[in-house]
Amino acid sequence: MGVVHSIESEYKRYKALADAAIAQVSDAELAHAAPGGGNSIEMMVRHIGGNLQSRFTDFRTSDGEKPWRNRDEEFEAVAPNRSELLEAWETGWKALFGAVSALGDDDLADTVTIRRQPLRIDEALHRSLAHAAYHVGQIVFLAKAMRGDAWRCLSIPRGMSEAFNKKAASGMQTAEAHADWLRNPPSS
Repeated sequence: MGVVHSIESEYKRYKALADAAIAQVSDAELAHAAPGGGNSIEMMVRHIGGNLQSRFTDFRTSDGEKPWRNRDEEFEAVAPNRSELLEAWETGWKALFGAVSALGDDDLADTVTIRRQPLRIDEALHRSLAHAAYHVGQIVFLAKAMRGDAWRCLSIPRGMSEAFNKKAASGMQTAEAHADWLRNPPSS
């Protein structure tokens, strides 16, 4: 497996975590702000979608901060429409996966520009992956807090480490397989 495939697989893992968390909350819960005036799931979904669409549209040929993107608007509270929200989310991920699928490991030393700053492609991908993972963690945390006892665990459930380790030892060694396991954990 090459570096680009590995990075793409990690993006898929984090998207799967966010998708599974978002699926567990109601439409109204999408708009609940985090404590202390923090962002809602809806805001973070719009932000990640907008960020990915901006960064990965014409990834190699134009600045990753597009003039049509209004980042500040992504953090304004709006009444969520799940369908429209998920459409914006998927548009961003589609732009990302389209750009990444066109890359090979030989491209990683090439340069792209984000906010007028030149970055090697590997640096841009790692920066973007870390950004997405950061916000996905927030989405999962908020969704879990809202669902309480009704939360379906998306990681290794308490008391299930041994079962996970046996499954991992029996061939679950790719990020895709891990993401699938996280979406469908065994019952305790």
